[in-house]
Amino acid sequence: MADKPSLPFELADPALQQLDAIVHGQSVRVKSGKRFDVIDPGTGKTWATCPDCREEDADAAVQSSYKAFQELSKWTPRQRATTLLKWHQSIVASREDLAKILVHETGKPLAEALGEVDYATTFTWWFVGEAERIEGTSITASIPGRRGVTIKRPIGVCAALVPWNFPIALTLRKASAALAAGCTMVVKPSPETPISALALAVLAQRAGFPAGALNVLTTSLEGTPGLAKELCLHPLVKKVTFTGSTRVGKIISSLCAPQLKKLTMELGGNCPFIVFADADLKHAVAQLMALKWRHAGQACVTANRVYIQRPVYEAFIQAVLEASSYLKMGHGMTEGVTLGPVTTPRSLDRAEEMFQDATAKGAVVLTGTGKRAENDPATDGGYFMEPVILKDVPDDAMMSQQEIFAPLLGLSVFDTEEEAVQRANDTSMGLTSYVFTKNVDRLWRMFEALEAGMIGLNTGNNSSAEVPFGGIKESGIGKESGKNVAIDEFMVTKSGTFTIDGLL
Repeated sequence: MADKPSLPFELADPALQQLDAIVHGQSVRVKSGKRFDVIDPGTGKTWATCPDCREEDADAAVQSSYKAFQELSKWTPRQRATTLLKWHQSIVASREDLAKILVHETGKPLAEALGEVDYATTFTWWFVGEAERIEGTSITASIPGRRGVTIKRPIGVCAALVPWNFPIALTLRKASAALAAGCTMVVKPSPETPISALALAVLAQRAGFPAGALNVLTTSLEGTPGLAKELCLHPLVKKVTFTGSTRVGKIISSLCAPQLKKLTMELGGNCPFIVFADADLKHAVAQLMALKWRHAGQACVTANRVYIQRPVYEAFIQAVLEASSYLKMGHGMTEGVTLGPVTTPRSLDRAEEMFQDATAKGAVVLTGTGKRAENDPATDGGYFMEPVILKDVPDDAMMSQQEIFAPLLGLSVFDTEEEAVQRANDTSMGLTSYVFTKNVDRLWRMFEALEAGMIGLNTGNNSSAEVPFGGIKESGIGKESGKNVAIDEFMVTKSGTFTIDGLL
């Protein structure tokens, strides 16, 4: 291999400067020899290149993972747990390096990037324990002399299609569950965030997983559909896990349908954030700030539609404006920055369109221009938009109907609990919902009535390794994280029936 190109920052561990695809523990180039640019959203400039893997590069990676599966699936649960723990410890030790890579891939501020690594390692830690909690059952049959038993076995080679907004957290949430179960995985990271996935694979190999247990194929935006299709259709891939938009999720589902592959999909969100008049407004505002402005609003679980009960509507608006006034926009590596750029320029186009649509339909602008930031030394060249806050956003506005994924915050007023439930549920999505009230009876009613897979009850950030993560309706299939359920997504249950002489 040629000497590695220099990066615009220093890493304490030079081995994490991995810029080639990883197959069977080795750096590999693609058959075409082509590479694609990795762009820093904070500057709009190229800072690295990676191989542009295409369909013809998929088979070698899958075959490698299949070979590794023959070994890993025979490991004892203790062996898998021990190696997962070593991987977890190496990721924790590389926290600063991984965060720097994240800043330059995603644009998020350094403090947020460090937070993502900390959040991500809750999954590796959790699945260390889950590896030894895989259990079957025994059953006394209704027919005399018979006993039934069940065992759980790893499903095989898995393909992970990972998005760009939380690339380390989502890679680890998928891969740590798969490896704990005894499966192997081929990861296809987003074109925007390939290097963080490659670094994780380097650390997995260092921890002692078999070569091929975690392969990473990088690809460009143009190469993504073809490579993803090839992984979904490969006969040795037995399970696909995908996080992304509902539109693409339906395509992935159709590709997996002919072979009836097992699927886990966490798809789009259009999440309501409901504040009743009796809520602790200070607490609700603080939770909204962390939820809405994190990664410039680019999270599937972010507050997409904010409904405030009429008696506290104006007071809540003023509190939101005050809290948001302290946001500092700039490159993620700049000290004190709390709001970075969006990750892709197409997100800016979409945000501007949403702003124009909402204001044309009667939304009132409280702060922000709704245009990309230009002629500002702190943001020159990057994909920035200053935070926008709107009130009286109608339900037929684009930003009420679709995921926003930008620093746009829309506020609307409601009167009754029944109205809040009806408007919150008036969407094809069902990822998560948030409710703030001091009325415990109302909390329980809302918990049952809201059509979402996860409900934040006086809580803005309700994602954790211990609790199942996943949506309903068009927001997904299956669960990631949580006790038993997440690891079961990577297992098959086999039943055996014994006929035993001399047993009544």
